[in-house]
Amino acid sequence: MLAIPQEQQKRIVDPSQPVGEEPEEGEEESRLLLKFATPRDPALIAKWISYQVIHTERQDWRRGAEAAYRYREREGDLEVPYEHVETAGTFPLGRWLSDQRRAYRAGTMTGERAAELEELGIVWDTADAGFEANLGAARAYHELHGSLAAPRGAAIMDVQIGQWLTNVRRPGGLGKDPVRAERRAAALAAVDPDWNPAALGWTVDWQRHYTYLTQLLADGAQPAAVVPGVTRHGDDVGRWLATQRRNWDRLNTEQQRRLSELGVKKASRARKTAVKTGAASGPRAGGDAFQKGLQALTQYIAREGRMPGRSAIEELPDGPHRVGIWIGNQKARRNRLDTAQLGALADLGIDWAAG
Repeated sequence: MLAIPQEQQKRIVDPSQPVGEEPEEGEEESRLLLKFATPRDPALIAKWISYQVIHTERQDWRRGAEAAYRYREREGDLEVPYEHVETAGTFPLGRWLSDQRRAYRAGTMTGERAAELEELGIVWDTADAGFEANLGAARAYHELHGSLAAPRGAAIMDVQIGQWLTNVRRPGGLGKDPVRAERRAAALAAVDPDWNPAALGWTVDWQRHYTYLTQLLADGAQPAAVVPGVTRHGDDVGRWLATQRRNWDRLNTEQQRRLSELGVKKASRARKTAVKTGAASGPRAGGDAFQKGLQALTQYIAREGRMPGRSAIEELPDGPHRVGIWIGNQKARRNRLDTAQLGALADLGIDWAAG
């Protein structure tokens, strides 16, 4: 019979080993002992598992929640970068929050934990958080301009709002998830029903100028007073309006309806009239006198926002011009004006020139 070494006999007699990390010097021994050479007590094993796994997991979660609280108190939010590590305790807060979002989406997070994180301000869907931030900037832009038809280079609240709106208008720009895309489209429509002009059949540029024209008229201007040179937020609304009147037939039905509701009319083509040989006895219709009068009228309307009275006088670099009397003279001799001249007068809002 072989003899068993004394050291090995000791291991067999007393196979117990403490479980867990060894305590620091001076600390009380709190590790559990498992005797694998004796019958296993289910209650003892359950206690060991609870201590080693469940209890530790709760401690880790509490460390994360406390780190999140400190971050929120310091920064004012929980927009934590994924790679961020809290200096205190070197806790990987960014990664931990990502894990919590994953557990929340999977439905494995308790309601108590979810409520605690929500009270701290966690955003479960970071993609929606970015959209909401830009939507806030869009609201600010709309409040200032009355429209979301921002040019691509527009910026507000440190957000390149023009480029962002351009991106979300593109196919798929609201996200691949149809439910989320519909929700985002509704949020934009709540700010501006015409946020996506392409769906209506026209451009962002057209929508912006139309909005500015509406605002000018709401402020008391008449369509006839919105002539080339009249601007709003840097856009020449007068020039745009003249183009719409000339190109009326190129507009779709809805564009024509909207402009008609504002009192805008199509610029009618002037009737071609044979010029009598005796016309040369009066001032030449296409001469300097007509151009000076047109310049004076344009300048007056741009400044005053209305048609001049008969006694009105407008100062030009070459001297005063009786612009009110000049309009009367043109009306009296309208059959001697050519198509271009009548069109220019019609663009300034003179009805008899468009008739």
